[in-house]
Amino acid sequence: MISAERKEQYYHALVAKDSEYEGLFYVGVKTTGVFCRPTCPARKPKFENCEFYETAQQALLASYRPCQRCRPLSHPNQVSDVVRVLVEAVENNPEKRWKGQDFKALSIDESTARRQFKKRFGMTFVEYARARRMGLALKNIRSGRKVIDAQLSTGYESGSGFRDAFSRIMGAAPTQVDEEHVLKASWIDTRLGPMMAVADEKALYLLEFVDRRGLEREVERLRKRTKSAIVPGITEPIRSIERELAQYFEGTLTSFRTPLFCLGTPFQKSVWEQLIAIPPGETGSYQDVANALGKPTACRAVAQANGANQLAIVIPCHRVINASGELGGYGGGLTRKNWLLTHEKQGGS
Repeated sequence: MISAERKEQYYHALVAKDSEYEGLFYVGVKTTGVFCRPTCPARKPKFENCEFYETAQQALLASYRPCQRCRPLSHPNQVSDVVRVLVEAVENNPEKRWKGQDFKALSIDESTARRQFKKRFGMTFVEYARARRMGLALKNIRSGRKVIDAQLSTGYESGSGFRDAFSRIMGAAPTQVDEEHVLKASWIDTRLGPMMAVADEKALYLLEFVDRRGLEREVERLRKRTKSAIVPGITEPIRSIERELAQYFEGTLTSFRTPLFCLGTPFQKSVWEQLIAIPPGETGSYQDVANALGKPTACRAVAQANGANQLAIVIPCHRVINASGELGGYGGGLTRKNWLLTHEKQGGS
């Protein structure tokens, strides 16, 4: 999370068009919905209308689109034709899920696109397109506005077009749902970046960082297994977890009390119970968890169950490391995993 002092510094650089800050930050302009590089020639927005990001992916996930004047994805050197064509294609249809035939239609090699985007932006083309697509859906979740407002702000002139796009991302049209089978989704800002929370009126079903790889698949799997629609909104469990996360990051809470709905097999649930039993500030290996379950040969199954956890931080899969002492994997990224473990070892200080 960028500090208030750093935001002030970035804003002064933006106003001064200071080229020394190129590549260090991007600015999202709330009033226009675009994100720019520090030296953008456009009229400078007021400070209160700016949101600052360290990467283009963060700006995309926050629902901002690339500025057409400063072209933040084309700087500092001119991008290749492959990157230019694909960026324009995404902007023409940001909700599109890209498949192999789509690259062929543009006469672009899929592996070339992956390699060039990774080199230029630090993410593959598929990750770029996904960030742009998810940003639009998360924008509506974050705001919680009425469907018609979300429709207009997203740029759809027809209600059917917006509903179709929303359905492709979240799995349900926001106005055509059965109230008996509805889960609410909300955006929660945290010190380690934004998270998505999904809950009904009784329990929390999902809590993940919005940039986690495979988040769309998790949401889709949750929707299908619960036979529910997932729409923007707030419930008491979401309010509860937002309060508790704030306390956790402040270092004043170590045990979460928000009611959880764990969607998994009996074995997965038994693994998750063992994860919760690992005290804050301590770690365990996959083998330790398997031994605690009385199934010492189930180390691989434990690792798979650990990865299937949909309630990040609350069910602390970040406390499981390799037997060698190495961090191992983590859906939210190893940088976050290391931060969480250090935070807990230090008692939240």
